[in-house]
Amino acid sequence: MAVAVYPWHQPQWRELLLRKAALPHALLFRGREGIGKLDFVRKFAQSLACENSAADGAACGTCQSCRWFAASGHPDYRELQPEALRLAEPLLDETDAAESDQPAAGKRKPSQEIRVEEVRNLQDFINLTAHRRGGKTIVFYPAETLNPNAANALLKNLEEPPPGTRFMLIAHRPSSLPATIISRCQQVVLPTPQVAVAAQWLREQGIADPALSLAQTGNAPLAALGLDDGEFWTQRKTLLERLAASGLDALILAEQVREFPVGRLLGWLQRWTYDLLSARSGGKVRYNPDFETALTRIAGGLRAVDVARYHRELVRQQRIVNHSLNARLFIEQLLLSYAALLRGESVTGVHAG
Repeated sequence: MAVAVYPWHQPQWRELLLRKAALPHALLFRGREGIGKLDFVRKFAQSLACENSAADGAACGTCQSCRWFAASGHPDYRELQPEALRLAEPLLDETDAAESDQPAAGKRKPSQEIRVEEVRNLQDFINLTAHRRGGKTIVFYPAETLNPNAANALLKNLEEPPPGTRFMLIAHRPSSLPATIISRCQQVVLPTPQVAVAAQWLREQGIADPALSLAQTGNAPLAALGLDDGEFWTQRKTLLERLAASGLDALILAEQVREFPVGRLLGWLQRWTYDLLSARSGGKVRYNPDFETALTRIAGGLRAVDVARYHRELVRQQRIVNHSLNARLFIEQLLLSYAALLRGESVTGVHAG
């Protein structure tokens, strides 16, 4: 379990280490996705379990407990994630909710939720005595993926916390959590780094154009690092060059991009229309600075209300993109609606098919 505390979270790290001896039984870590919250919490859990802490309270890295963490096998640590997240790479930011098409025929699609059975299965772990003196830690990531029954099962433990057990919830969108759970947690805000700090860190990781990568991810450096993928940039260029060109043929473009991950495609369209809205109102292009000239040109011929309506529709579709859908028809409808927007026509709803 290779984890790190990133430069932009050092103040929060030092403050928590000072409070190690007086922590509540439940902590809620909140902040933008892709900034390193999970790594922070893993490192903090290791420091709490460490048997030979450094002078500042950080983990020593050499004791038996730290060696277990390094091997991702500490007996007093549990981490609950949705099955889909365990089986795939972490998602990017809120505009990249999923990058999956239809599941293979005959195969069950991995769950996008933390299910009630998984929370109930923790009871044996909770009731056991800790193997080491550091107590037990259970992490939920991202906590907003707890389904309602799972959240209720967790709430029972938060209301009557078992001795020697800590709960650490990590949330990208804490407002999606039940108020009853939030009220029983002490919140820790992990901030998004300043652009200059994030860009410097990405340059140190070998990213050639950190500014563009950060623009794509809302200044989330770990998400930006995850974009170091030739396919991502090639597909993005293909789509955005077609969106920027005159005389768009939606069906031809749909055929060209039909193999692109649907969630990724939807995210690009969301960011493109966000930038159109910003350019239309005289604001700064946020996500696609390399297409600023084209965005400004296109935005000048559109009504802001029409762009906003289409953008809202894309956001709505993000909520269902993980569900079973006819990917080809879905992509066609997305692009036909965009073409209608360019022509000044009413944009109809997009259906999953």
